[in-house]
Amino acid sequence: MDLRRVDLNLLVAFDMLMIERSVTRAAQRLSIGQSAMSSTLSRLRKLFNDPLLTREGRGLVATPLAESLAGPVHELLTGIEIVLAQREAFDPSTARRTFSVIANDYLTMTFLQPLIARLSVEAPGIRLNIFPTGDDFADQLRGHRADLLVMPREAFEEHEQFPHRVLFQDRYLVAVDEDHPEVGDEITLEQFTTLPYLAASSGHLRGLSEMQLDFLGVPRNVEITAGFGMAPFLLSGTRLITLVHERLAHKIGEAAGIRLLEPPIPQLQPITEIMAWTKRTDRDPGHRWFRQCLIDLAAEEPVSRPGLLPDPDNARHPRIAPAADRA
Repeated sequence: MDLRRVDLNLLVAFDMLMIERSVTRAAQRLSIGQSAMSSTLSRLRKLFNDPLLTREGRGLVATPLAESLAGPVHELLTGIEIVLAQREAFDPSTARRTFSVIANDYLTMTFLQPLIARLSVEAPGIRLNIFPTGDDFADQLRGHRADLLVMPREAFEEHEQFPHRVLFQDRYLVAVDEDHPEVGDEITLEQFTTLPYLAASSGHLRGLSEMQLDFLGVPRNVEITAGFGMAPFLLSGTRLITLVHERLAHKIGEAAGIRLLEPPIPQLQPITEIMAWTKRTDRDPGHRWFRQCLIDLAAEEPVSRPGLLPDPDNARHPRIAPAADRA
């Protein structure tokens, strides 16, 4: 094949068609009309003398030839982008660019919110699109529908398939109402297993803390299940207890009216938050700058709120309600 007679933009369209397996979605990703995308697919079929994508039910299925070409074409385009990116300079103070990040509510509130505030001053032309962590988060990253994925390593079994970096660890603490009638400055294992318990979830998935407790064989008196971002706000005025991430608790603990206690389960392991990206963006100057922003932010200690954890030199003892009040 004479490359001088080939429009290499066709390979960009082919790559997007193989990622999306949809003419409509591929056209949207490339910011062209659907009719133009259909015409491009016809040109690709003529170029390779193969249907490439065939209709099966409501979707498109790649032919064996298309499947065999998908990987090499994708790698070729990644290499070209890397070569071009090396020639570009990136000045965050003047750059205008949008980065898309997949992260859950906990990470958005505790980690990305300070980044948003910092970018508004240091890089006013940088915009963020933050998407929730759905079931297809790995496919979204692999398909370049997001620049970065930030989530617990323990919940991302495929993380070794992507370039990635550990950001920080976050341990679990027990949270109770600040005036809990039965829990003082410590909580015993017996109290943890018998008091009404609020189990944290992530969407329709069980939380990592609940999975750990099950693995360790720690029973709970589960009365409520709620999203972990909302859980601390449901404790006020109740006998409920729950496990919360330390960073989140320090962020909203005062507003939620809670106290924090060390868990009576020493085997409970912290979560390890990582960020992952793709080889296509690995050496892009803007992407590297953005990743460094997250690395720098992760190195900073979260701000602790006074009075949330018991002070051994000035212990706070909550009001112990009379028996009549507990009925």
